Amino acid sequence: MEKTNRRAYLFIAPFVIVFLVFNIYPILLTFYYSLTNYSGMGGIANAEFVGFGNYIRLVTDSYFFEAFGNTLKIWGFNFVVQMMIALGLALLFSDIRLKLKGVGLFRALFYLPNIITIASVALLFNILLDWNHGALNQMLLSLGIIDSPINWLNSPVYAQSAVALIGAWMWFGNSFIILLAGISGISRDYYEAAYIDGASWWQSFTNITLPQLKPILLYVLITSIIGGLQLFDLPMLLTDTRGAPQGSLNTMVLYLYNQAFKYNNFGYGATLAYGLFIITVIFSAVTFRTMYRKEVK
Repeated sequence: MEKTNRRAYLFIAPFVIVFLVFNIYPILLTFYYSLTNYSGMGGIANAEFVGFGNYIRLVTDSYFFEAFGNTLKIWGFNFVVQMMIALGLALLFSDIRLKLKGVGLFRALFYLPNIITIASVALLFNILLDWNHGALNQMLLSLGIIDSPINWLNSPVYAQSAVALIGAWMWFGNSFIILLAGISGISRDYYEAAYIDGASWWQSFTNITLPQLKPILLYVLITSIIGGLQLFDLPMLLTDTRGAPQGSLNTMVLYLYNQAFKYNNFGYGATLAYGLFIITVIFSAVTFRTMYRKEVK
């Protein structure tokens, strides 16, 4: 029996080794970087140890808080639009009174934007939103809605809105599938009983669907927070990689990227990574506690 137990460690050893080398070691090394002024030049042993100096700089860094605000605004607008579309479609396709067909086809069509590479999406919308020859401006001009072309990606408000809406378009299909699965798991007996009792659609939604869908909504919200706070690729590819116009697309991860890989400030970049991690944990924990807080009797 003892030999069997020892032999079992050989089977889990590859996973443990890979996990330690590619997960735990980088996490610990990044933390060590955050305590130094490492610039990427020479070995890490040559970096000056600065203790928590980078963390003190972080809490007083106005550019970081500006990037944090940009990230929140883009994510918030994105999430509201995404959930309105995804939840609305999920309710529509799961309504027992309508009994719509072709759900599988629409699931595939709605999810399609999610599997397109982000580089392709950025190129597509760069063409669509082009100031002089973009399809959006040409359509609005032909309809007489605007008198002159709008430089969508040169205005802070328009640029942030564009990134948020593109993100919503890419991810609403994923949320739709998750929410539809959650609604499909709710017993039809509840809705049939409510229908017989004369309950309106709104009453069924607020008293049956939302309470039963609470765990799924929590999952969607927390995963959206985690992904939204890491927003990086779309703002980078749509602008000059530095968050133009006027820094409105300078998200936290883009700021981290520029500090580490453009300005060779790897020590402070590592600090920003840990700051982002702490913010993500706090947001997720607050969201979880808020949705599952105990009712005061």
